[in-house]
Amino acid sequence: MFDSLADRLQSVFKKIRGHGRLDEKSIQEGLREVRLALLEADVNFKVVKDFVDRVRERAMGQDVLSSLTPGQQVVKIVHDEMIELLGGEHLGLQLQGKPPAVIMLVGLQGSGKTTTASKLALHLRRMKRTPYLVPADVYRPAAIDQLHKLASQLDVPAFPSTPEMRPVDICLKARDEAVRQGLDVVLVDTAGRLHIDAPLMDELAAIKQAVSPQEILFVADAMTGQDAVNVAVSFDERLDLTGVVLTKMEGDARGGAALSIKSVTGKPIKFVGMGEKASDLEVFHPDRVASRILGMGDILSLIEKAQGSIDQQEAEALQQKMQKAEFNLEDFRIQMRRLRKLGSLEGMLKLIPGMGDLRKQMGEMKMPEKEMGRMEAIINSMTPMERKNPKLMNAGRKLRVAKGSGVKVQDVNALLKNFEQMQKMMKKMTAGGGPGAMKMPTGGLGGLKMPTGPGTPGLPAGMPAGTTRSMTKKKKERRKKKRR
Repeated sequence: MFDSLADRLQSVFKKIRGHGRLDEKSIQEGLREVRLALLEADVNFKVVKDFVDRVRERAMGQDVLSSLTPGQQVVKIVHDEMIELLGGEHLGLQLQGKPPAVIMLVGLQGSGKTTTASKLALHLRRMKRTPYLVPADVYRPAAIDQLHKLASQLDVPAFPSTPEMRPVDICLKARDEAVRQGLDVVLVDTAGRLHIDAPLMDELAAIKQAVSPQEILFVADAMTGQDAVNVAVSFDERLDLTGVVLTKMEGDARGGAALSIKSVTGKPIKFVGMGEKASDLEVFHPDRVASRILGMGDILSLIEKAQGSIDQQEAEALQQKMQKAEFNLEDFRIQMRRLRKLGSLEGMLKLIPGMGDLRKQMGEMKMPEKEMGRMEAIINSMTPMERKNPKLMNAGRKLRVAKGSGVKVQDVNALLKNFEQMQKMMKKMTAGGGPGAMKMPTGGLGGLKMPTGPGTPGLPAGMPAGTTRSMTKKKKERRKKKRR
């Protein structure tokens, strides 16, 4: 969602870095562009004014103007101030005290509270906690059924509330039931309401007084921009929020809510929702988000995503196969699926420092996700024996696989040929320096690597160039020119 803001700021900083020396005029011009970029991103105008004033005060210092690299100094100042704007240090959930801890989710209707409750339950379970989902929305039709369905999908217990029950009674009974079952976190999904709806706001205050929650999280739709900030202020005045969860951050919103909400409300953003899946909830790290906006990448988030998607033992077993040159099409399919778990290639490039320009260049090209999908369809159409031993693939088998995967026989031949080349390359690497010559990383990306050659980017395990049909055509054209 920060793409347009990031592109605008990065172009400003390229101009600033281009100056051998900086003076007050060039800094003022640069900060004017920064101010316009933030205002266009729907950041609160008072927040923008304070931000630019702080950057100007630091950038005008003699240490910066007399520095050999003043442009880099200014970028560092903006980065530091951006981190402060987003909340400074990361603050996680504060669940101290006698269990069960209570987390209360509040916000407008349609902001994503019920989905966020299930995402938080999965997050807490990964933290070795035992969550208990409590549907306290008795007004929206099927709200209780929705949360129960999500709970069953995650295999998380949920309180059996009914629309006839009072929300305060639901929360009290649910807390008692959590104690009885030995569950240590109660997640209360309250009904969506307008901040001007006095009776429903009174109901929230009554729930707070009854169960004394350790966390009151305001769930806001990032697509609503400054309206989300204004509503958060009203909820905070009545309930004293402890944090904010921004949903729909994967959309094309301009990012004003994320950049304004901490400064206006004083409450930190603790989580951001990046999709509809239960796993699409990210812990909010101000320093990492600031680095992404300024084009500095976010390697830590990439590593955490990889570690959460890839099994260490499987990665080590696959590494041993590759070292022994026993890598087959079944293993290749596993590698492609692992790479897909990390998200799109475009999303991964955003997290790698210095890869922003490459991502823009690839914008006009065919992204390899589709090509990988075609290759996986071909492999899926093979029998288990054919995957383990591709040499079994004769003309009849190739025709059957092509029909089953909806491609041409030439596509099957291209996949088998490239896979054979990859196997030969692995054997050469292994033979060149003994069994330990080819060292694939077992942590982090779990044995996946991005090729640096002219081949299709993003293919797992160093897939050689020429995988796509378009690349094969280019090779043939080069050969014809050489013959001439």
